[in-house]
Amino acid sequence: MFLRFLIVFIIVLLVEVYFLQAVRTFARDFSPERRKVLVGIAIGLAALNGLLAISAMIWPPPTWPAPLRLFMGILFILTLCKLIGVLFLILDDVVRFFRWIVQMVGTKPAEETTSGGISRLKFFSQLAIGFTVIPAIGFIYGIVKGAYRYRIHNVQIPSANLPAEFDGFKIVQLSDIHTGSFNDDSALRRAFSLVLEQKPDLILFTGDLVNNEAKETEGYTDAYKMLKAPYGVYSVLGNHDYGDYISWESDQAKQANLERLKAIQKECGWRLLMNEHVAIEKEGAKIGLLGIENWGGNMNFPKYGKMDEATKGAEVYPFKILMSHDPSHWEQKVSQIYKDIDLTLSGHTHGMQMGIEIPGLKWSPSQYFYKYWAGLYKQDHQFLYVNRGLGFLGYPGRIGIWPEITVMELKKA
Repeated sequence: MFLRFLIVFIIVLLVEVYFLQAVRTFARDFSPERRKVLVGIAIGLAALNGLLAISAMIWPPPTWPAPLRLFMGILFILTLCKLIGVLFLILDDVVRFFRWIVQMVGTKPAEETTSGGISRLKFFSQLAIGFTVIPAIGFIYGIVKGAYRYRIHNVQIPSANLPAEFDGFKIVQLSDIHTGSFNDDSALRRAFSLVLEQKPDLILFTGDLVNNEAKETEGYTDAYKMLKAPYGVYSVLGNHDYGDYISWESDQAKQANLERLKAIQKECGWRLLMNEHVAIEKEGAKIGLLGIENWGGNMNFPKYGKMDEATKGAEVYPFKILMSHDPSHWEQKVSQIYKDIDLTLSGHTHGMQMGIEIPGLKWSPSQYFYKYWAGLYKQDHQFLYVNRGLGFLGYPGRIGIWPEITVMELKKA
């Protein structure tokens, strides 16, 4: 723990020293009063970042109050942006080092100015400030606005296996609420109101209701109860729902937390599927809905899911939907072994909560960890849909990859 603190402290210290140098150089032509104000602000932010180093001793802070996590998140973002900015000053120091070597061998180096007539140090300082401020504004926008910029994604799923009675059947998928990351239930109520406006036949939640503990749901259960549909509300567990990422006083306490989380979903009218399946019946026709516990194929995520239990007896349904939190399960198991699963619904990735999605361009850092990370995918007759998540975790915001409500319409092909 102390070593982690020491490493973070040294990084923060070096970043702040470099950035203060950039600010002082940048403000060299300002009036003395404005220069003092600017440098004073920079020193104040540097002092606050000492808290960021201290927090490394107990990071991650899942049990901290949401406002404190938000504050620490902003500090972390500012430090990250400063780190990006000071890379230009490090580049300048590398140039200075080689100039010094040249000078040592007796060759007079060229003047340290740019084509614009300003010193190279000031030029790099301006770059450092610019490449700090611009990303910081974007990240802060992602916190203030992006985290709650709900988007509805409409998708059609055509299948020859679908009974004609289910043609036009509407499903809303939600995923990754991460309740403990919200300040109150107002944003969730707004999202759930959007869900109800879609008039879904069925609502499916694909895991990660909380960050770690069932107590995060306190004050939110009335919001959960808003979700109602004619054919029910069903859910599965995500990797964060098991409480695996914090310390417990005993195994019994951890299990009690999980049981409480299960009970809360039942109290709210959600049917939690634990390695099992149910029939969804309409006008005498039936399709199968399967739900398994978390099964992660990437990055050592837990493998609690048991497909053999969930599929036992499900062969009677002509069309089957599987709820499985982690999309790597579809890649590594479902599409390879369980060819009779027509549609798999996942979440988990959040699209890394940042990226670019515009016509002709879809990119996120998430794609370097997950082959299937957001949206609709198809292999032969099987479909996978990866929901981008409704909530957020870690970075308390979103940029480009907005929180998602998925509206799926099943179509008889």
